[in-house]
Amino acid sequence: MKKVVLAFSGGLDTSYCAVYLAKEMGLEVHAALADTGGFTPHELENIKQRALALGVTSYVALDVTEDYYRNQIRYMIYGNVLKNSTYPISVSSERISQATAIAKYAQELGADYLCHGSTGAGNDQIRFDMVFNIIAPEIEVLALIREKRLSREEEIAYLRENGVDFDFEKALYSINQGLWGTSVGGKETLTSSRTLPEEAYPTHCTQTEPRQVVLGFEKGEFIEVDGHVYDDRIEAIRALHNIASPYAIGRDMHVGDTIIGIKGRVGFEAPAPLIIIKAHHTLEKHVLTKWQLFWKDQIAAFYGNHLHEGHYYDPVMRDMEAMLEKSQRNVTGKVTVELNPYRFFVVGIESAHDLMNTSFGAYGEMMEDWTAQDVQGFGKILGNQTKIYYKVNGPEK
Repeated sequence: MKKVVLAFSGGLDTSYCAVYLAKEMGLEVHAALADTGGFTPHELENIKQRALALGVTSYVALDVTEDYYRNQIRYMIYGNVLKNSTYPISVSSERISQATAIAKYAQELGADYLCHGSTGAGNDQIRFDMVFNIIAPEIEVLALIREKRLSREEEIAYLRENGVDFDFEKALYSINQGLWGTSVGGKETLTSSRTLPEEAYPTHCTQTEPRQVVLGFEKGEFIEVDGHVYDDRIEAIRALHNIASPYAIGRDMHVGDTIIGIKGRVGFEAPAPLIIIKAHHTLEKHVLTKWQLFWKDQIAAFYGNHLHEGHYYDPVMRDMEAMLEKSQRNVTGKVTVELNPYRFFVVGIESAHDLMNTSFGAYGEMMEDWTAQDVQGFGKILGNQTKIYYKVNGPEK
């Protein structure tokens, strides 16, 4: 029998694929889940039992959380990446590590096919297709839900005909939870005018007393929470999440252009990512020069969009990562953040590399390193070219 590796999540689409691939196509089905840190041990066990109940030949859970941090999250922090200045690309960035791990597993297994359960209406189909074709071009890619243009009802009917009667009742809100944030979709996100209600979010506000938390960064990496330094950077992110999520911090609605050319809208909550990015950016504003900040912003905007659209393996990404990493050599220090219900703000920073050093002068207060005559001459020369332009050409019409 020919082998197929199925990117398995345990949901309706991949459950349909597991049965159809074996029964209708006569394939030996090997289900693989790539965990980027979004599943609890209980959830992982439930997904395993569901896969085995569907009759797959084998099931494996691939832990790619460390890969996800080292190769995506780290650079998103360095670049303060927020798509459309809003969204920390929580879900889309996971897909690269997931698709890569599953493609490599298929190669190890000597599979003839790779299959994913994406529909033809979203971004994930493009991400999985691209990564599968780059990592394992010798393996044919199947996407049954997209190719057969199946409705949810048709999938459920087929599974029941084949003795599968899992609870496939569609939840009011679809939740995709991961290490770098949680996306929330529902009937409101299909509109342009409505927002998600309180009950749509997986966490709710249970802390009402303000709290200050001190975050530590070393060469741009988030390593410390309230004096505790984490050797495992992933645990630092989780520690901050556990502190901040009871404040219901980090909620917003993202509107963006999908890879396939239509507008998409999704709600999300990402307390740790948004706090980390804001704190890191504030520290950078103190320790980097004007032009370092300027070019970092240009690079990071492109990097985030390219990552979001699945172009992780474009070699230009390695070039940009080299620049982003090099820019972090002095981004070391502590940032104090105050948490309040539904909001947070940065109090201030401490760093040995702080360029706001009063020994050179205090903005709007005093000058230590120059004279009044220095400034007068500087202002005259700085505007000289513009002055000449208007002398030659006269005022603009």
